[in-house]
Amino acid sequence: MRKIAVIMSGNAPHNRTFNEPKFNKYITQLIYFPEFGQTVLDEFDVLLFPSQLNEKLLIRAANKVRTFANNGGIVVAFGPQPWEWLPNQKWEERETNFWWWLEEDAKSGLVLSAPHYDLFNYLTLTDATWHQHGVFWPPNGAEKLITTEDGGAVMYVDKVSTKGTLIITTLDPDYHFGAYFMPATERFLDGFIPWIAEGKI
Repeated sequence: MRKIAVIMSGNAPHNRTFNEPKFNKYITQLIYFPEFGQTVLDEFDVLLFPSQLNEKLLIRAANKVRTFANNGGIVVAFGPQPWEWLPNQKWEERETNFWWWLEEDAKSGLVLSAPHYDLFNYLTLTDATWHQHGVFWPPNGAEKLITTEDGGAVMYVDKVSTKGTLIITTLDPDYHFGAYFMPATERFLDGFIPWIAEGKI
């Protein structure tokens, strides 16, 4: 099983999500973000950055995170966190429709673009569907896992921008599960965290 470090802001949703026993059992260490700069990362295989982290701290951490990735590490970024802290994040802001499922003939607009990918042995597109915050346009060679109908990436895996692996998504399951709403987000985490720990990436 991979050793996972989760970088925490200390807010209530983070605390609830990553201390939840069924998720926490996969986590080697919770790192308080202001202490990240002093933390030795050698023992970890994965750094997971939850949504809604402090922008200034993300930018300050950028070089250390990129070094971790270039040493072969896996970096997971829930989002959207489109600032210049990970390479080749090309972000497009879009209006968020929080209530699309109440519309007549409702469609989420999401597409499973890599159904063969091992992640989808752990979860389904429905588990990754609540609302959208915008899209990324990944570099050539990255693999889009979930997209909008026009091809914008809601989740992608980038093995070309560093010597490691970047798993970047606009989805924010940690916030919604930790704030006690959006049932799909619990199903997403039920699959995603075991996949990060044990799946084929």
